Amino acid sequence: MPKLNILVGTMYGGALDVAEQVKPLFEQAGYAVTIHEQPSVDDIVGGDADLVLFCVSTTGSGDFPGSFVPFVRNLREKSPTLTSLRYGLIALGDSSYGDTFCGAGRALDELLVDHGATRLGERLEVDAMETFMADDAAVPWVEEWIVAQQLEVA
Repeated sequence: MPKLNILVGTMYGGALDVAEQVKPLFEQAGYAVTIHEQPSVDDIVGGDADLVLFCVSTTGSGDFPGSFVPFVRNLREKSPTLTSLRYGLIALGDSSYGDTFCGAGRALDELLVDHGATRLGERLEVDAMETFMADDAAVPWVEEWIVAQQLEVA
């Protein structure tokens, strides 16, 4: 059974809620799913997972949530080659912050690509100004993503 790691960066729990809501969709598609609330670079390096989904909220002026900062710092310091990493990205933000909207998700996306990772499909950006519950946008996106990227293995 292929493995999916969901790496979460959250401040108030919204990104974790998204991860928990989409987990069953991947299980139905045939994946063994693990949610990592305190992710490490080891969760994306070494071939442990066949696929990775990032659920990351943005804080402050486009910053990473505190729990996700060590992951990003280690990724920058270790600078691993991620050419075998296939991933999806759900970024949570608030468009009232202007240019920093979904800043953490956008910065993570750029960092992963710089290290050779391959994003499957487009990044989902969920705007708190338009969507009260982020999973209302994330669940249909994941359903469509699984089909569009031909990820179903069950």
